Amino acid sequence: MTYRLTPKDILALGFMTFALFVGAGNIIFPPMVGIQSGEHVWVAAFGFLATAVGLPVMTVIALARVGGGIDALSSPIGKAAGLLLATVCYLAVGPLFATPRTATVSFEVGIAPLTGDGALPLFIYSLIYFALVIGISLYPGKLLDTVGHVLAPLKIVALTILGVAALVWPAGGIAPATADYQRAAFSTGFVNGYLTMDTLGALVFGIVIVNAARSRGVEDAKLLTRYTMLAGLIAGVGLTLVYLSLFKLGSGSAGLVDQNANGAAILHAYVQQTFGSMGSFFLAALIFIACMVTAVGLTCACAEFFAQYLPLSYKALVFILGLFSMVVSNLGLSHLIQISIPVLTAIYPPCIVLIVLSFTLSWWNRSARIIAPTMLVSLLFGIVDAIKTTSFKEILPLFSQHLPLADQGLAWLPPSLAMMVIAAVVDRVKGSQQVAVRQ
Repeated sequence: MTYRLTPKDILALGFMTFALFVGAGNIIFPPMVGIQSGEHVWVAAFGFLATAVGLPVMTVIALARVGGGIDALSSPIGKAAGLLLATVCYLAVGPLFATPRTATVSFEVGIAPLTGDGALPLFIYSLIYFALVIGISLYPGKLLDTVGHVLAPLKIVALTILGVAALVWPAGGIAPATADYQRAAFSTGFVNGYLTMDTLGALVFGIVIVNAARSRGVEDAKLLTRYTMLAGLIAGVGLTLVYLSLFKLGSGSAGLVDQNANGAAILHAYVQQTFGSMGSFFLAALIFIACMVTAVGLTCACAEFFAQYLPLSYKALVFILGLFSMVVSNLGLSHLIQISIPVLTAIYPPCIVLIVLSFTLSWWNRSARIIAPTMLVSLLFGIVDAIKTTSFKEILPLFSQHLPLADQGLAWLPPSLAMMVIAAVVDRVKGSQQVAVRQ
């Protein structure tokens, strides 16, 4: 008997996927892009949507086509390189950056205004927060029920209220765009989309979405692919609507906060003005639920991944990852963002190359000839872009500042395209030589 999902379950799967994505970064970065891009807000928004919606949805679809795991997607680059890539992605979106960030953002928005920004309140909060995350993550089979049917709808209602408010009650004037956005609004938005970590998140969540459908008895590979794609598209539509309203919110908040304020401060100022002190409570609850859902999804995904390679059980890993994330979260939000920017700048380009080229596998005689060298080149130039975001930028040779698109943080793109063309020519020549030999 072939099990199928009911329309209600498909919608719940889509809501769950959306809820897994909408975490801390998705709520704090769009208002920052909105306020800093000034009159260029919609050009910057388009760039941001390319990396924060387009790529994650493409990733979910790419994973659905290969059966749901990053290991299957990275098979053209070989087992060892694929495992290294997967480990880096899981660590970045898991205990090193994204999971701890969910705790620090929800603390800064909801608790810090009441308790002050001290180390002790953050420690106590992170202890309670990660105790809840660990508790829910121990039962991954119930995710569709806890997240899809309960937490995700709550999150969607709260985000809808915030989005409608931003459209109906704009807070005030638009500030002139900052220098970066005046120079290159689209590519600045594009690179800022990295910070949401949604593409890396999608690489990690693919298997969680497939397993949630399997928990309802669906085993047919074609149906699993179709349901995962539908879930990705539902999540993509939801993310786009959330981002557009948050760009609008940020864009009209120049009269409330300094243009360099972080997203948590912009949101807090807007909600305080529009809804008063009840609004602050509402925002704290919204961000707490948003961050909690993402933290649970990441913890489940990381524990399932590492359980395959380490002599530890899933439940033991949930405890280890939760406790490690709690320790890292006590660094505070600004520190975490500072450390994550160079790492994300380096690892995003090879991930983008892998995802985009996974749709072209049937074009080549041997896909490894194209994908492996193109990813390597994108990683090397991504590392150059990453060093530029740190205090070590002086060690780079002068020509690295003048590479095409270097001033826009996209120095990896032209050499990666050139490498792909060279690799494609080599693949064609070697393919026709093999045909000639056979004849």
